[in-house]
Amino acid sequence: MAEQDERVLDETEVENAEQSAAAESDADTTSDANKTSDANKNTSASENNDEFARTMDRVEAALSEVADKDTMTPQMRKMFARQQESTKRVEESIKGTKSNPRWFVPVLCALLIIGLVWVVVYYLSGKYPIPGINDWNLAIGFGIMLVGFLMTMWWH
Repeated sequence: MAEQDERVLDETEVENAEQSAAAESDADTTSDANKTSDANKNTSASENNDEFARTMDRVEAALSEVADKDTMTPQMRKMFARQQESTKRVEESIKGTKSNPRWFVPVLCALLIIGLVWVVVYYLSGKYPIPGINDWNLAIGFGIMLVGFLMTMWWH
């Protein structure tokens, strides 16, 4: 019973705070009466969004509260249990998700591009990037690209 009284007090406090915020926004709107009609339309749209956000906050708060299971119907209990189970699964999957370090993708891309440029330069020049090793330039270029392709296997 005491919890219900506290809940009622909390709800009235929230309503009072919302009413005072609405009164302040009304005062701001009347003081800015000289603005263009477009600005007034934007203001009213943002106020509507604020009201929607306030009601959604209330809904989320109500849903996240510990529900009295004695007053719930069996269907509501099942839905509540499913929601809790789903939330738990999502949180566990987020915790288990691995990600690469920030340097991984730039290095992977750089290796692929450097290997490609190495091979293209050798085909166009016939002796560069390292003169005197001839066809080994192809092996070096493809080796660099191979390392880049192998890195794609560990990309998360």
